[in-house]
Amino acid sequence: MDKMDYKKTNKELYQPKTEPGIIDVPAMTFIQVNGHGNPNDPEGEYQKAVETLYALSYTIKMSPKNGPAPHGYFEYVVPPLEGLWWQEGLRGVDLTSKDTFSWTAMIRQPDFVNEQVFATAVEAVKRKKPQVDVSKAGLVTFTEGLCVQCMHIGSFDNEPATVAKMNSYIAEHDLLCDLSDARRHHEIYLSDPRKTETAKLKTILRHPVRKA
Repeated sequence: MDKMDYKKTNKELYQPKTEPGIIDVPAMTFIQVNGHGNPNDPEGEYQKAVETLYALSYTIKMSPKNGPAPHGYFEYVVPPLEGLWWQEGLRGVDLTSKDTFSWTAMIRQPDFVNEQVFATAVEAVKRKKPQVDVSKAGLVTFTEGLCVQCMHIGSFDNEPATVAKMNSYIAEHDLLCDLSDARRHHEIYLSDPRKTETAKLKTILRHPVRKA
C-alpha cells in the first residue's frame, strides 16, 4: 500500500499555481514551536526549532518500530515544514529586517496524532536526543479559513513580487487582506534549500482574506 502523501492527496493545499488563487483551508493539526529572530542565523532559535519539529515528527512516524503503533496509525510521508511570520507594528513582513521576525515553525501531523501520541513522542525524544529542546513544542489544531495563495519560485528575498501579485488578486476579487495578530503571513517550504538551487526553490505563500 502506498504511503499517504498529503502533498498529493491535498493538491489544492500543496500544489498551487504560480498565479494567485483562493482556497478555504480546513482544520489541521500541527506540532509548533514559537520563537524570534533571523531564520538564517545558524546558531539562532529558528534552526533549533526546526530540529525539534523534525525530531518529534519522525519519532511519531517511526513509532510502530519502537513499540505499539498509535490507534489509527497509517504509513505516511512527513509533510513539509511551514511557518507563520510577523513583525511587531507591521502588517505583513519586511524581509530587509529579518532580526525582528517573530515566527511559528510547524509541521502538519496526521489525524491520529493526539495529545497522548504527542506526549509519548516528547518523552522518546528526551531519552534518545537529550540535546534537542522539546520544551517549547506544542500540539495545536486550527482552521486557517479563507486565504489567497500562490507558488513562489526562487529566493525567499524575492517574495515581495509574489505578494504584490497576491495583493492585486485580492483587490480584483473584492476581497480584503486579513493579516492580523490572529491570522499571519504563511509559508510552506516544498524544497530543501540545502539541496536545491536558489532559483528553483518552491515556496507556497498564503495570506488570509475576508470578503469585502
